[in-house]
Amino acid sequence: MPTEGKDSQQRAPRTTRARKAARTQRPGAAEFEAAPAAPPALDDPSLYLNRELSLLQFQARVLDEARDETTPLLERVKFLSILGSNLGEFFMVRVAGLRQQVEAGVADVSADGMTSREQLEACRAEAYRLMREAREVWVALKPQLHAAGVHLYDWDQLDKTQRAAATAYFTEKVFPVLTPLAFDPGRPFPHISNLSLNLAVLLKTEDGQELFARVKIPRTLPRMVTVPPPQAAAGDKATSPGRASRTYHFVWLEQMVTANLHELFTGMQIVEAHPFRVTRDAEMAIQELEADDLLETMEQGVRRRRFGRVVRVTVDPGMPEFLRAILGENLDLDAEAMVTVDPPLGMSGVDLMGLDRPDLKDPPFVGHVPPVFDDEERDFFTLIREGDILLHRPFDSFEPVVEWLEQAARDPDVLAIKMTLYRVGRDAPVVASLLEAARNGKEVAVLVELKARFDEESNIEWARALEDEGVHVVYGLLGLKTHSKIALVVRREGDRIRRYLHLGTGNYNVITARLYTDLDMLTCDEALGIDGTELFNYLTGFSRSEDYRTLLIAPINLRQGFEALVRREIEHHQAGRPAHLKLKMNSLVDRRTIRLLYEASQAGVPVDLIVRGICCLRPGVSGVSETIRVTSVVGRFLEHTRIFWFANGGQEEVYLGSADLMPRNLDRRVEILFPVRRAKLVRRLHDEILGAYFKDNVKARFMRPDGSYVRAHPGPDEEPLNSQEWLLARKPQRKRRKKKQKLGLLVPGKAKKKKAKRS
Repeated sequence: MPTEGKDSQQRAPRTTRARKAARTQRPGAAEFEAAPAAPPALDDPSLYLNRELSLLQFQARVLDEARDETTPLLERVKFLSILGSNLGEFFMVRVAGLRQQVEAGVADVSADGMTSREQLEACRAEAYRLMREAREVWVALKPQLHAAGVHLYDWDQLDKTQRAAATAYFTEKVFPVLTPLAFDPGRPFPHISNLSLNLAVLLKTEDGQELFARVKIPRTLPRMVTVPPPQAAAGDKATSPGRASRTYHFVWLEQMVTANLHELFTGMQIVEAHPFRVTRDAEMAIQELEADDLLETMEQGVRRRRFGRVVRVTVDPGMPEFLRAILGENLDLDAEAMVTVDPPLGMSGVDLMGLDRPDLKDPPFVGHVPPVFDDEERDFFTLIREGDILLHRPFDSFEPVVEWLEQAARDPDVLAIKMTLYRVGRDAPVVASLLEAARNGKEVAVLVELKARFDEESNIEWARALEDEGVHVVYGLLGLKTHSKIALVVRREGDRIRRYLHLGTGNYNVITARLYTDLDMLTCDEALGIDGTELFNYLTGFSRSEDYRTLLIAPINLRQGFEALVRREIEHHQAGRPAHLKLKMNSLVDRRTIRLLYEASQAGVPVDLIVRGICCLRPGVSGVSETIRVTSVVGRFLEHTRIFWFANGGQEEVYLGSADLMPRNLDRRVEILFPVRRAKLVRRLHDEILGAYFKDNVKARFMRPDGSYVRAHPGPDEEPLNSQEWLLARKPQRKRRKKKQKLGLLVPGKAKKKKAKRS
């Protein structure tokens, strides 16, 4: 991670207090002191942190959660798995992109002044360090898992009975799935698929000839195979009934296959075998302007992704150099792309959350359903007309949004439904509602974003299903990803037409709705409804309206609108009125925005930022960002809300939305920021939600000027406050009274089935 050097620190001006003190010193004292230097220009690379290395800093904070002894044991293993998955994506996307820039001879430097090659080298070094540290954490967790009754054995640790059971499992379940692939003059080096775990096998024939073969460990089988307890513990009381005392015994699938390779290569001597794992370039280069059919083009791109260039190969310490050389030559690797780590390779595949051990996990919870939905006599449209409704996932349930769409699909007065879909997942009740609405004769228009990375295949399937029901489906705008989260329902009410909106910060995905923090607003505000209609005309037709009444929409007016809001705070401060910025987002990368925040700080405006992941701004730099504080909260749920609060001279104003402050969000995506006007909701957003995060002294980390983070701790007179746990416990959790049948949302007999599917 690049840090401010000594020279830049020496150039930094003294604080305001120090300058005032200097002015009160006796005459002539200044002759013996160096005059304070002017602060660096706001385009100075030293004021910006590297985007890629800042992302790896976030991964380090994820690893910290695996180290945290206050986190339940299986949750700590989960964070190791998340880290492994995140680093895999980092190599597939970010490292792959940097390598492409190096090979293309791109001469541009990053905001912090690094060349592509310098970034590539620094990213690899930092990512490899995180991988090795993750293995150290895993080694420390294994004895704790063992003590808790979760046993993960190496093959040579199994006793006779366990080996017999494992061998029987191999013969019956594993052997038929395996396909050994030889490498010789008649059989080319086999294709190694992305993120696959494999064995490099060295064989010897009867006449002493050495041969190479590859065996892929099948993803369709469990990575950790259940074996019986060892004979010595077979009668141990720890195996008695009761979930807290339930024990588990596993052996690694790749070790089971290694021990039984002789069954695959009969008549050959198995000299040695070593696991290796391949990560490929997964960036999809789609020439949209040349595509006759974007859907078909995306399908081809998804298929091509399996054959992207190799960007990383992980091997175990025991693999000899000649086997490494075979892999390096045939996978076209540069020397730095091969990394040695202790097993297990592929930490993303180490998943123990399915074990029935609630004592080793976070306590379960049920999202709170606000009291506004308790009245059995009123439907969703009536409730929304009485005032905007705000939901904070997962602390509040996402179910009201799903049920509102279900009701809209059935309501005879609903004329049309329009919606954007970015990531909805495989189980998508919102799509089921859209399909039902189309069958019920309503006008349904849906923008399905096919370019949502790693969700392309799922979105293609939903697009085809919607088209088959006669839904008007568009696939996005050329050159732009549609990342906004909006649903518009048009309803006939007497002699008028009313528009209802859902606007949110997160996807219409019922799975991530329980894992990510997000905000949803249901409204029938007329101005928002008109803007929503104009937006869909832009998305589905040729409308180029730029005259939006309330919404800030990228790439049309969001950047300009946000900058105007920040500059207004500067003007308020200069006029002596209340001025303050409190902004919460996933990432802060955009250099122009960072410069503007520096200007606000130099003007004296307090700027409090909650940035979950990437932050390229340096807080606390003298003369530049002294009033800026940056906090990152990493905990049980992935922080995904975007909240932009402005003191506005005492007339506070708040926007929510889908956009982070990154060039891609501001310039190359369709994004929405929408205002929250109801005073009660503004207070909740500021006092309860933002207030909890800024008071967090358990899961918060504070950013230093050099880009490093220090973990918060309760002060001497402070109680520990974990913001996410506080938000979970802020109200008694209670089940909603059954009213679905009365509203006609579900036919009798289907309620339980549908609810079970969502759980």
